[in-house]
Amino acid sequence: MNPSKLRILLLEAIHPGARDLLLDAGHEVTLLPTALKEDELVAKLAGVQVIGIRSKTRMTDRALEAGRDLLAIGCFCIGTNQVDLASANRRGVPVFNAPFSNTRSVAELIMAEIVCLARQLGDRSREVHEGTWKKVATSSFEVRGKTLGIVGYGHIGRQVGVIAEMMGMRVVFFDVAQRLPMGNNRACLTLDELFAEADFVTLHVPETPQTKDMIGEAELAKMKAGSYLLNASRGTVVVIDALADALRRGHLAGAAVDVYPEEPEANGAGFESALRGLPNVILTPHIGGSTAEAQAAIGREVATTIAKFAEGGATTNAVNFPQVELPLTRGTRRLVNVHRNVPGVLRDINRVVAGSGANIHAQILSTDPDIGYLLMDLDEQAASGVRDEIEKLPTSIRTRVL
Repeated sequence: MNPSKLRILLLEAIHPGARDLLLDAGHEVTLLPTALKEDELVAKLAGVQVIGIRSKTRMTDRALEAGRDLLAIGCFCIGTNQVDLASANRRGVPVFNAPFSNTRSVAELIMAEIVCLARQLGDRSREVHEGTWKKVATSSFEVRGKTLGIVGYGHIGRQVGVIAEMMGMRVVFFDVAQRLPMGNNRACLTLDELFAEADFVTLHVPETPQTKDMIGEAELAKMKAGSYLLNASRGTVVVIDALADALRRGHLAGAAVDVYPEEPEANGAGFESALRGLPNVILTPHIGGSTAEAQAAIGREVATTIAKFAEGGATTNAVNFPQVELPLTRGTRRLVNVHRNVPGVLRDINRVVAGSGANIHAQILSTDPDIGYLLMDLDEQAASGVRDEIEKLPTSIRTRVL
């Protein structure tokens, strides 16, 4: 089998465009419609070299231990918290995601929910469906002229800010990193400053120890009376019981939530939340990026990244791995080596190459605190022998030839 052609397993109904792209690249692809629980996953991973998942499949240390043939993991979504990134790193397995492809879809959902909250459309629609006619203007507002506060001014946050400004809203934002404002968007120096100004607060932060429970009772109390909270980032960011209390007391006029601390593993009945049944609260089942356009784009983005990794070992945009990309050199074979980052490794590798008499046509090395990642283009006839010797080094984690 050509070592550049991989056995790939795609789970969770990943867009078929990803499968087609990988098949066209010559890989063997299996596409399954659902997530797998850990025991099922462990059984399925034998012989799999690349696995593609979305948000429900958990790549735990146990699963990674079972996936001894795994070369890479593709997360067909933005988040990668479902993967034990440190364990994957130690085992020489880069993890790729799609940080850009669903940006517009999430931003459009947020803007739609802002309008719905300002007009109480969720409640009015439900009432009419139930046969109640309640034509009122009380507590119903235009969003033009209101202030939107964006917490987390990354790709999605910036897109939300651009659209909101086009709709006539004032936009302020807060981020722990310095960000270039878009249009007339304005940075706040503190989160408290944003809370004091914003009529709507929308959250677009990653899941980290710093963002866990970052919006709790104290933070909600600092928001303007009668304001609205939206969360389409991560379920661990908001303390749900505190939000429910703020809504019941009338301190907040409404909320829109798309992500939850605990989410069902499959579609169907059984979702529970303290937010259910509260007035002017929009609850959606983690569908921020669930549009046909976003899923197709995510499929293309991650599948293209996997194809580049398979062809040349490129790890550009890997979230847990040294990032390396080297143009292919004609007439050579590419050696790919992952090793423990300890003193003397490159010396030992170069000694092996020198002893073989092979010529190095091109090479690049990048490291992080734990591992090093090396791409080296060698004479075709020497590459396999060099690989075998490098693989014997006690520092080597994984060595292969493309």
